[in-house]
Parts: sequence; structure tokens; C-alpha cells
Amino acid sequence: MVPGNAMNEAGGRVPSQLRKGLLEYCVLALLRDEPKYGVELVAELSAVSVMTTSQGTIYPLLSRLRREGLVDTELRDSPSGPPRRYYTLTAVGLASLTEFARAWPLFRDAVDHFLTDPQGDPA
Repeated sequence: MVPGNAMNEAGGRVPSQLRKGLLEYCVLALLRDEPKYGVELVAELSAVSVMTTSQGTIYPLLSRLRREGLVDTELRDSPSGPPRRYYTLTAVGLASLTEFARAWPLFRDAVDHFLTDPQGDPA
């Protein structure tokens, strides 16, 4: 793989590492307004190509978020098939998301600073 292509490929090393670090907060943000079930979260994340993930990634993440008290769950009947486990943001989860939302612009701006050369042109 040509190094210049790493940023352009949703499955490349750089997007994968970024996704790994940010996925938790994207999931918390998706749960901010209403409960959702796992497959629904995968679909919403996949609507943005660089955030595409799988059920094999999302369910372990949701289990960890539940253990950490960031989300809670509830089984609900499904119109088709078995009951679905819906995930809801807890007060602790909202606090974590709020903390991330405050810190993110500072990190984004810092990274942008380092990626821009002294003449103001992107690297």
C-alpha cells in the first residue's frame, strides 16, 4: 500500500486507529437523544464511511460501556424476531460525552496545527 493512500481508505491503518479511539464517543452521541439497539448503531455509524464498523466490534464495546455504567439496557419486543436489547445513555455516560465534547475541539485544533506547515498549507 502506498503511504499516501492510508488516509483515503476507510479500512486503512490510520482510519482504523482513529475509529478505535473515537468509536465509544460516537456511540454515546448516537444514544444521547433516544435508546437504540446494536444493529441500529452499526447502521448509523456505517452511514459515515470512516466510521463503518461491525457487530463484532460494537457489541463488545456496548458490553464494556454497560459494565462502566455509561449505558444501560432494556429488552423490548421486536416487530420481527426475538426481543431487542436497547441501549440508553446514563447520567455517567452523558457526563463522559460532555467531557469529550469539551476536549475534542482542543485536540482537533492541535492536530490541525501540527498537520499544517508554517506557510499555512496542509501537509
